[in-house]
Amino acid sequence: MDETRRILELRERLNRANRAYYVDADPVMADVEFDRLLAELTDLEAKHPELEDAMSPSRRVGGEPIDGFDQVSHSEPMLSIENSYSAEDVREWARRVTKGLVAEEDDAGLFGGDRHVGFVCDPKIDGVALSLRYEKGQLVHAVTRGDGVRGDNVTHAARVIRSIPLVLCARDRSSAEAGPVPDVLEVRGEVYMTTREFERINRELEEAGDEPLANPRNATAGTLKNLDPAHIARRKLSFCAHGRGEIDAGFAGSHWDCMERVRELGCPTNPHMVRCATIEDCLLAIAEFEIRRRTLEYATDGMVVRVDRFDQQRALGMTSKSPRWVIAFKYPPDRKATVLVDVLHQVGKTGKITPRAVMAPVHLAGTTVKHATLHNYGLIRQKDIRIGDTIEVEKAGEIIPYVVGVVMSRRPPDARPIEAPGACPECGGVVEPEYPDGGAATPMLESARRCINPECPAQVREKLVWFCGRKQMDIEGLGEKTIDQIRAEASGVPLGSFADIFRLASHRERLLTLDRMGAKKVDGLLAGIEAAKGRGLGKVLAGMGIRHVGDTTGKLLARNFRDLDDLLAAPVWKLMPVAVNRMSPKKRMERYGLEAEVKPEYESGLGEDTAPAFHAYLHSAAATRTFEALRELGVDLTSKEYMPTGTGPKAGENPFAGKTVVLTGTLASFDRVTLTQRLEAMGASVSGSVSKKTNLVIAGEEAGSKLAKARELGVEVWDEAKLLTVIEP
Repeated sequence: MDETRRILELRERLNRANRAYYVDADPVMADVEFDRLLAELTDLEAKHPELEDAMSPSRRVGGEPIDGFDQVSHSEPMLSIENSYSAEDVREWARRVTKGLVAEEDDAGLFGGDRHVGFVCDPKIDGVALSLRYEKGQLVHAVTRGDGVRGDNVTHAARVIRSIPLVLCARDRSSAEAGPVPDVLEVRGEVYMTTREFERINRELEEAGDEPLANPRNATAGTLKNLDPAHIARRKLSFCAHGRGEIDAGFAGSHWDCMERVRELGCPTNPHMVRCATIEDCLLAIAEFEIRRRTLEYATDGMVVRVDRFDQQRALGMTSKSPRWVIAFKYPPDRKATVLVDVLHQVGKTGKITPRAVMAPVHLAGTTVKHATLHNYGLIRQKDIRIGDTIEVEKAGEIIPYVVGVVMSRRPPDARPIEAPGACPECGGVVEPEYPDGGAATPMLESARRCINPECPAQVREKLVWFCGRKQMDIEGLGEKTIDQIRAEASGVPLGSFADIFRLASHRERLLTLDRMGAKKVDGLLAGIEAAKGRGLGKVLAGMGIRHVGDTTGKLLARNFRDLDDLLAAPVWKLMPVAVNRMSPKKRMERYGLEAEVKPEYESGLGEDTAPAFHAYLHSAAATRTFEALRELGVDLTSKEYMPTGTGPKAGENPFAGKTVVLTGTLASFDRVTLTQRLEAMGASVSGSVSKKTNLVIAGEEAGSKLAKARELGVEVWDEAKLLTVIEP
């Protein structure tokens, strides 16, 4: 079989497998076989770029991250649904519906005497609402609810969710039930995360010592708004249709029929949806589903009840907030009381320290619960939670337990306050509390607490991956997979610190024994490590993952300090020149013993809150060990960007000196990396997001949300033509 025919066959087989799994709930192949065929398709498509197809199943594994979100107007508003919490609420809604329809019939004879009102009950999945627009059967865009009138274009995310069809097509193309694919069909539904996937992600987070995700809905929303399709694909979100927006006339006359046709065309619908003749049938369905929903693989928080016929829906109309023809019944959350036995302090891979409750076992929403997240120490103080207290626990989204509060009437006299750790529980390193942006350093407002030692054992794997990255030390051949392989398989080869990277040359023979690590690959890896020794101070600082020091700050520090020794000798005030300049002369003298006229003429990227933490780390025992080891191994700790005070660009000499610049869109004359380097060499600080601190936005073709944000904030915007009047390509 030629490769073109094989590509077409693989696309067909994989699309059928997706439909069988997500729509028909009748898998036709094992996951391992699906992955094997997908890998084969991806390889073949790479060999034949002329056969590129945006609707190919291979597009579901990721792609290039997007720059930002565009806003898209809904063809019909996506309004919220009125909630109800009792059977009587639902009955009262049904009485209003019936009364409204009788009035319409009497006034205009709309229904030809057929006043019967039927209903459809559909489980309310706890996810994120999404509108999928198909034109001539192909997915055009996917848009979040937003404010109901406009939402974010998240088509990049929808394309990697395997349960969302990229092309509408009946299972049996000759099926009379499906009918022709409409010119326009907007399918509205819920994107959600299954319980299994949610628990897998949280298990990995907890193993890494990170705070678990709060609930499936928040996890789904955060994933859907990620800019990287590959990250979204790894989270394995699901989709279920539950409504419609704009549709061709004649597509369906009722909600039930519409969902049947949508399902026949390849969109999954909920198998627990039920058609009801009366409102009492609806209440029975609500009661039955309350028992069944505990066994499902996704979180639900209620049942949506709607009038079935579209003509009756149109007659009932809408209020300013919600349609009159639909209501959501919400189930009460499951809450139990138990005793807080202890609190563990877990350190995550980013250094964040999360308090975790250890409780007397309690049966909650179908499972026995022994642990719950306490989120952060500010929340503990606000709720005055103490060890020994009787606490009330709920399951957020019916999945993850969290502490609602304390039963104060049952507090024992020996209840002990929970102390936030003053040093890292893993390494004993410096700990830094965090507070909301602009908030005062008040204990009750503490939003996080972090270990700032980048070689803390709890963080080391992620730090190694970051250190070797292209924008940091740029070590060719030492990516995430290779780091994991060496750490897991290379017995006797330590890789637990930055210095260990530069010791790998002494373990060449052991590396050669690893799977798929031949002499050429190992020698290339070691050559990349040797080259990285010469990157200089700025890259080392940026690569170490030190709190508050990224690529931009690393370059600014390297621009102002000639080498590591110069940096270590600097008092804390020299690390925050802008903050010092803004202080009153009296404050400068009282706090740092400086003369009134002292005004440093440079920028460091650090401020009054962040410089002391960085200074404390530089002079910690952990940092001293790290820098000494790197120096002994021949890593260059002198600056490649150093510019003595007075020699660098100043404001007035060029339009970029001292400015915060944001790049967006595509420029014909520059790639983004090169332009960033040029601007930084001219004294600019290039940022990835627009804020009130942004001085200038350079916008190319197809500029997105950053350009809109700049205009909203009144930030100066240049196009490429104006940029070219200042700097040449």
